[in-house]
Amino acid sequence: MKSPSLSRTTADLPESITRQLNMYVLAASAAGVGMLALVQPAEAKIVYTPAHVRINHKLALDLNHDGINDFYFVSSYNHASSCSSNYLIVSPYRKNLLLTKNFFPLALRAGVRVGGAQHFSFNGLMARASFNCTNGHSRFEGDWANSGKGVKNRYLGLKFLINGKVHYGWARLNVTINSILREVTLTGYAYETVPGKAIIAGATTGPDDAEPTASLTLTPEPATLGTLALGAPGLSIWRREAPVDAALRRN
Repeated sequence: MKSPSLSRTTADLPESITRQLNMYVLAASAAGVGMLALVQPAEAKIVYTPAHVRINHKLALDLNHDGINDFYFVSSYNHASSCSSNYLIVSPYRKNLLLTKNFFPLALRAGVRVGGAQHFSFNGLMARASFNCTNGHSRFEGDWANSGKGVKNRYLGLKFLINGKVHYGWARLNVTINSILREVTLTGYAYETVPGKAIIAGATTGPDDAEPTASLTLTPEPATLGTLALGAPGLSIWRREAPVDAALRRN
């Protein structure tokens, strides 16, 4: 007796279903699963603001642009009968602090780390140049005075609060200060948005160390490999469980 033969027929699928299958095959080939997850590009955690502001007298600095001043610069000239002096001072608001050494704010080079266990204080005399009119002697104080030579593209290390949490930042300045000349220019500033995380002087971008927050899945949800193995009956189940994408239906 001959075994009964099994007849097979080929199902003609609607064009919209065929397109959905093609989408699924492409996704499954690329990801190896029925879902395609796209990790968003890394987002910078350093907020940098370029600037070119001459500090002739006073300047308030709102480091994170929240409407609250964080630091205050004063550049001034004093003259008396016996001497004259130029000076540059930065004053922290509230509980904000400056990276200092020997009571003077440091004039950091690019690449220096700002944050952690370093010494921060309220002392804000960046530079002072005094000239004695009687004997002609000059005196220079502060890292930013640099013995009257001045500095260019140096960084002020900053520690400040956002909503009660410590953040670190920097301000870049060009300073020329001596007994007869006082030129101070703020050329940019930046801060780290992650509380307690150190920042590198001069860094304007930083990696996003947070977990991925977004993913993209096929619409409708792609059929599982098991459903696809059922052939046409499985596709019928898929159609009932997930409507075909509206854009495909219009085609």
